Amino acid sequence: MTTVPFETTLRVRDTCLCMHVQRAARALARRFDSALRPVGLTSGQFSLLMSLNRPAPPTMAEVAALLALDRTTLTAALKPLVRRGLAEVRPDASDARLRRPALTDEGRALIARALPLWEAEHARIDRSFGDAGADRLRADLRWMSHGD
Repeated sequence: MTTVPFETTLRVRDTCLCMHVQRAARALARRFDSALRPVGLTSGQFSLLMSLNRPAPPTMAEVAALLALDRTTLTAALKPLVRRGLAEVRPDASDARLRRPALTDEGRALIARALPLWEAEHARIDRSFGDAGADRLRADLRWMSHGD
């Protein structure tokens, strides 16, 4: 049986971009979950509701692409928001096979209450990065997620 030396485990721990990005994402999500708790949202729910805040309802595929989710995961993530009356999913007016998620009035009101909490936490994080650090990180993450 072939084994991987412990030194390799340490090298992967110290150099794996995927692991470091996942850890950072979980840590950021916990911070925003805590910040958004007073309005009863998680960071993922806030992102999903904000992705629906558009002049015209997007398709499920558009939202899934924006949030880097598969459609099954998106459908599951929408269900509690629909049950809470924050979002609804309607058939497309011209193609009933397409479904379009949309904010309800309650959803719009909730993200309006959540936004100052998100902004305050975001400002704290941005300040911790110093001059242009957060902008550089955002640019690097966009590059990583889009391959541009």
